[in-house]
Amino acid sequence: MELRVYKIDGSETAKTVTLDDRIFNVEPNDHAIWLDVKSILANRRQGTHNTLERSMVSGSTRKLKRQKGTGGARAGGIKSPTIRHGATAFGPHPRDYGFKLNKKVKRLARFSALTYKAKENKITVVEDFAFDAPKTKAFVNVLKSFNLQDAKTLTLVNESNTNVFLSSRNLQRSKVMRACDINTYDVLNAQNLIICEKSVADIEKMLGE
Repeated sequence: MELRVYKIDGSETAKTVTLDDRIFNVEPNDHAIWLDVKSILANRRQGTHNTLERSMVSGSTRKLKRQKGTGGARAGGIKSPTIRHGATAFGPHPRDYGFKLNKKVKRLARFSALTYKAKENKITVVEDFAFDAPKTKAFVNVLKSFNLQDAKTLTLVNESNTNVFLSSRNLQRSKVMRACDINTYDVLNAQNLIICEKSVADIEKMLGE
């Protein structure tokens, strides 16, 4: 697939880039996408939730009332889960939600996600750009040039540029990341992809290995 390269003001250039069919034109595998997205979201979970069991609750172990003859339900100590301020039964504890996923499955999932975007014509290739100073308005103007100011966008740059990152940080529906950090979830979560010209080669080099 061949795409035209644009300037950040929205005007066309004489340059074009050819997207590798091994990455941007494969048979999508929805199950691989599901597994990879599930893995990414699981790894982002903190897993720091915790509850107190009976052995962790402060309180006496004295039996509150005799076992029989009161006319009510039997009751043990004040640490019982059935009593207010008592322990929690079967509550959550700190744990790691992450799980292992084979590299080939992850790569196939990224191929599939990029293929969907390419088939939907949701990929825009622009010349490499940088800002002299962090300014949100400058990044918004780039989005407006392609009529994407109201769309959820993911911009892939070939190298870490602090000013570009800071310029997009206040935009809720826009995200900037390095091409080498691309993942299935962020690609699918965005409605449109803006890829810098040199980032195309970075993606093909990383995923084509």
